Amino acid sequence: MNFTDLGLAEPILRAVREQGYETPTPIQAQAIPAVLQGGDLMAGAQTGTGKTAGFTLPLLHRLAAQKPLRDARGRVAIRALILTPTRELAAQVEESVRTYGKYLPLTSMVMFGGVGMQPQIDRLRKGVDILVATPGRLLDHHQQGTLDLSQVQVFVLDEADRMLDMGFIHDIKKVLAIVPAKKQSLLFSATFSDDIKALADRLLNQPALIEV
Repeated sequence: MNFTDLGLAEPILRAVREQGYETPTPIQAQAIPAVLQGGDLMAGAQTGTGKTAGFTLPLLHRLAAQKPLRDARGRVAIRALILTPTRELAAQVEESVRTYGKYLPLTSMVMFGGVGMQPQIDRLRKGVDILVATPGRLLDHHQQGTLDLSQVQVFVLDEADRMLDMGFIHDIKKVLAIVPAKKQSLLFSATFSDDIKALADRLLNQPALIEV
């Protein structure tokens, strides 16, 4: 199987080819079609299996196929939110979004703590399609009213088991209360503990299940 068999838009395939990839990894071969169908997904995958491309590629495809949304202030609205446990992972995921979306008219940004909020506020003011964030800083922005998540269509929880290990469960629940109830939700985790399953029950609606 090649990436061309997965039904992704040509600008995305072009970016993938430029990275030297032709054959999807097992998680990509299963996750990409599942995400393209628009349903929820619970995927078991370790770091290093190519899972980031497993959700960023179909996410880019789905957003590019629709017109950008505008928020109440007329800015490009956030349509995809990717939540990660650490700033390193957030930066990595957002880099993937930019790499694979380089030929698409979509914008993205990364947001994490430990750095000033003002540059992030300035970036948000310009409008952004895809936001990659760590939970704490995301909630800081929400509390300050600098963030509008009312138009999120795709929500990704990456490395959910690490999120719980790091004590982010309350933050995740707060984020779930902010984003729209009607959306596509994707949960990626290396392990499926009882806590993860409980979180999946809250987050996901009749998800496809993939374990690699």
